[in-house]
This record gives sequence, C-alpha cells and structure tokens, in this order.
Amino acid sequence: MLTILAPTDLSPRSRAGLRFALQWSVQMKIKLIFFHLFNPIRLPQWSNTQFGEYAAREQSLKQIELDKYIHDLYKTMNISPGNYSCVVQQGISADLSILDYCRAAGNIDFICLATHGAGKIERIFGTRTGNLITKSQVPVIAIPEKYKRKPISRVVYAADFSHYKYELKKVRAVARSLQASVEVLHLDNPYEVLPDENTLRGSHEQGFPMGIEVGIKRANPRHSFFRDLKNEIEKSNSSLVIMFTNQHRSILDRILFPSKAEHLSFDLPVPLLVFPKIEE
Repeated sequence: MLTILAPTDLSPRSRAGLRFALQWSVQMKIKLIFFHLFNPIRLPQWSNTQFGEYAAREQSLKQIELDKYIHDLYKTMNISPGNYSCVVQQGISADLSILDYCRAAGNIDFICLATHGAGKIERIFGTRTGNLITKSQVPVIAIPEKYKRKPISRVVYAADFSHYKYELKKVRAVARSLQASVEVLHLDNPYEVLPDENTLRGSHEQGFPMGIEVGIKRANPRHSFFRDLKNEIEKSNSSLVIMFTNQHRSILDRILFPSKAEHLSFDLPVPLLVFPKIEE
C-alpha cells in the first residue's frame, strides 16, 4: 500500500495539497499521513523544564487542532475517512523537518503539498516546495494553490529522453495505480536535431508500449523554454504532470540554470509530480 505524506500549516492555502491526496485515496487504497510542524516560542526566563512543559502542552493543542482540521476536511469533501493518521512535530524548518520525518519513517512513497508561487528572490534561494523538489529522495507532488478536486485520469510525462525507459516504468506504475492514461511529451529546442515522432517510436518500440501517446513539440525561439512547456502541458488537458530532476547541482548551477521541475512548480496550473533523476 502506498503511503503519502501531506504536510499542512492548517491554513486555507495548504488545502490544495490535502485535496489532491484525498482524491488519490478515493481512486485507490493508500495510507495518508497528515503532518503539521509547530515552533513554540521560548521566553528567556524559562528553564529547560518550563519550556519542555509548555511545548508539550502546545503540541497537545496542535494535535487536537490538526485532528479536527482533517476531520472537517473529509466531511466538507464528502469523503469517508480511510487509512490515515495525523502527526504533529516540533521544529523550525518545515522542509528539513519533512525530510527528517521521511528518513526516519522509511516508508513514505510521496510527499504531497500545496505550492504558492515564488518571487525572484525565493526562486533563487528556494521555497519549501522548491527545496523539497531539489533535495528529497522521496518524490514530491506540488499542487497549485487553486487546485480543485477532480479525477486523476490523464498523466503527462515531460521527458528529455535521457533514461526515459527507466523513468517511464515509474510513470506507468503511477498511472496504473490511478487507472489513468499516459502521454509522453518532449519539447525540443529549435536547433536540436531530433527524429520525427514516427521515427522515434520505431527506434524505441520497447520503450513506448502500446497505448502510450508520444508528442514531440518544437519550441518557439521567441519564447522561453518554460513558457512553451507550460503552454503544451496546459493544452494536453492533463490531471497530473510527471518530471524527473537532477538533484546533484551546486548553488551556482541552481541560480544560473534552475531546475525545470522546480521552476514549473511555481507556475504550473496542474499538479506536478517530481522524481529524482538517476545518477549518471
């Protein structure tokens, strides 16, 4: 059984990620872990014992709040509660705490959370979602803030054709679990020499099984790559986009050559599932 970690700060802005996780639970049996991080304020005059007692009381209150929040969400979405649990932990950094929890648990298959976009500074130095996409070994699902619940019926795999046979296996496993169709989408730059779709399919018959749609699109040299890729994804009418990202890059690389997956997570109007790429 798949296990999905769905972090929430208990605000309306985080509900999009929870709604997607709940929709997944409607389409197949999964275990959901709703995760909330709180950071208690410590007064200077408190001893360690006093602070510990205060933090324990706050954690109990947060646990009650999270339990009610999730109960009400199930009720609002008219979904019968399935296999789920609510976890409250104390910490400072949300992304680091989520990574630590996943490492300790050892059985988390996906992290699902809402993303709220980012300004120029955040895009350079990272947002919570962006940091998870570029650091987490557990695949991350970034959900647009305005996401509305709907069946997950069409998966688009945005491919660069490096290790695509390995990646397609993971894509198809996700699609099968949701009983969704799969489209392979490749956007090449205007100066890339690439075979046409029929030639590509003919030379990789085993890589593209029957039933897999393959779309090769030529980028517009007057547009940014991200604009064209976003436009093609929007036209595909997908329920979920899947990409693979290289996590082994320096800070300078992230500034000069941002991850396509991280970049898209800020602007894409549909859910984005990001796997780590295999190492070269």
